[in-house]
Amino acid sequence: MIKWSNATKTTVLLASAAMLAACGSQTPESASPSSGGSAGKAVEIEFWHGLGGKLGETMQSMIDEFNQSQDEVIVKPVIQGNYDETKQKLQAAIAANNPPAVALVEDREWAAKGYFKAMDEYIASLPDFQPDDFVQSFLIPGQVDGKQYSLPVYGTTQVLYYRKDMLEQAGISPDRLKTWEGLAEVARQLTVRENGETKVYGWEPMWDAGNLIDAVYSRGGTILNEDGTRVMIDSPEWIDTWEAFRGWIHDEKIMRIHYGGQGWEYWYKTIDDVMQGRAAGYTGSAGDIGDLDLSIIGAAPQPAWEGHVARPSGTATYASIPAAAPPEQQEAAFKWLAFVTSSENTAKWSMASGYIPVRSSAAEDPAFVEFTEQNPQYKAPLEQVKTATPYFNDPTHGKIFDALNLAADKLEIENRPAAEVLVEAQKTAQKELDKVLNP
Repeated sequence: MIKWSNATKTTVLLASAAMLAACGSQTPESASPSSGGSAGKAVEIEFWHGLGGKLGETMQSMIDEFNQSQDEVIVKPVIQGNYDETKQKLQAAIAANNPPAVALVEDREWAAKGYFKAMDEYIASLPDFQPDDFVQSFLIPGQVDGKQYSLPVYGTTQVLYYRKDMLEQAGISPDRLKTWEGLAEVARQLTVRENGETKVYGWEPMWDAGNLIDAVYSRGGTILNEDGTRVMIDSPEWIDTWEAFRGWIHDEKIMRIHYGGQGWEYWYKTIDDVMQGRAAGYTGSAGDIGDLDLSIIGAAPQPAWEGHVARPSGTATYASIPAAAPPEQQEAAFKWLAFVTSSENTAKWSMASGYIPVRSSAAEDPAFVEFTEQNPQYKAPLEQVKTATPYFNDPTHGKIFDALNLAADKLEIENRPAAEVLVEAQKTAQKELDKVLNP
């Protein structure tokens, strides 16, 4: 599950986890450039991640498979509350010169500051690693100055999840979800009120600026102008899009958001609303699929606005090796990353989680092809990523995203007008961009 500058899984998952365990003897691309540790003694490494729920269980299955497949490395997972908590604790561990060997976290600024180990020497020593096979829009953002500091573990994008039974009972075709205008009309039709109180919401966007930014992209909006000198978040594309969401949430009350709480609490409250019939659908991560009952839940790509092409963002979640970790642990960490990002395993991960494989060849894996044919919900993120907007590398080291997240809270929680919050955010973000352009 990806959040902007912050940063989600049923029977399908359990079947996939069993498949992972059954394949423990296979070690594609996990051979090492040299043996790790002393002869006969495995190198133990900590792997920090913030994956919860069934997704965390799937990662544990992958770790178990790796540990059983060879005797050179033992991966010990250390589970954090979420992506943000992982990043915060990793920063403290790096400052204390006591980091884990590898963590599911990525920050270009940290790599530029020397916090992460470049992986190029390990990549070059593994002929079967084949970096060209990675989806380049996932691989390249993990590079700084041409060196690979982070590897994509899984790709993601946010898609629509809807109650098939609720749409069917209302005589609504899922095709009406292909535009935001159509989705809003469906939400109006499916909203249920009693005594002036909303009992069933027609739709629930996910909290933070991510869904709002995606909707802007699908209206033709951009964060910066073509030459990268002006922040464009006060343009009509932004204001009109955000104001539509404000009206749906606060004026019409056909949508709502959950916010706050510990870790992923707001995320799972949103999912629970849909699973328990308190909402007809929501916008969430491709990785949510494992938390959903696919007998009643359908999935579809995000919509465009009328007259536009849907272009929500597509990105990846990355793993990095801290530069302060001992050399033998760094080498062992890369063996783990080579294993988990292999073509076969990224396909398995996708089947178990709903996330997008990070290798192009995974799309040709016979098991993956058969699985997606039998489970069409998994095709939604694969279809969406074909026209996705590439990840925006914030030149202000996250200050533009910070301004957008603050503006989103003011709009979604405080009910302040889009024009007001976005003009404020543009001024703040422009000052930060000007500092970068004119140091």
